[in-house]
Amino acid sequence: MQMDAVDQRIIALLVADARASYAEIGAKVSLSAPAVKRRVDRLRSSGVIKGFTTVIEPAAVGWTTEAFVELFCTGRTTPAQITVATRRHPEVVGAYTVSGQADALVHLRAADIGHLEQALERLRAEPFVTSTRSMVVLSRLVEMPTPVPAPN
Repeated sequence: MQMDAVDQRIIALLVADARASYAEIGAKVSLSAPAVKRRVDRLRSSGVIKGFTTVIEPAAVGWTTEAFVELFCTGRTTPAQITVATRRHPEVVGAYTVSGQADALVHLRAADIGHLEQALERLRAEPFVTSTRSMVVLSRLVEMPTPVPAPN
């Protein structure tokens, strides 16, 4: 899909505040609210905008402990198998195939160290997991939304 500078500005404004009205966005990009809505609808239907969501502070809901876990798997484990397995665990907030020695990297959030240990034990019990290596997060330094590419 071809995006112009106005589309990119609309996306940037939605990333900054997904609750902004079409009229508010339109005022910033010199379009009417209906024109902004048409563009947003087109961006959604083409898959550029995947959806709108609420971002919460994990500590505010009691999930104050997080870790990144390297998964080492049996030889023929597929990314699809890892995806299915990690989705079974509510503590998993992200899972990625990676280069290097590990087969996957899993991001976990938990209420405390005891909860994290239980989540790790359940993850280790998946039949294809041969071992794990964990790194507990001490503090989050930078968290950024996905950047919007500059217009060409």
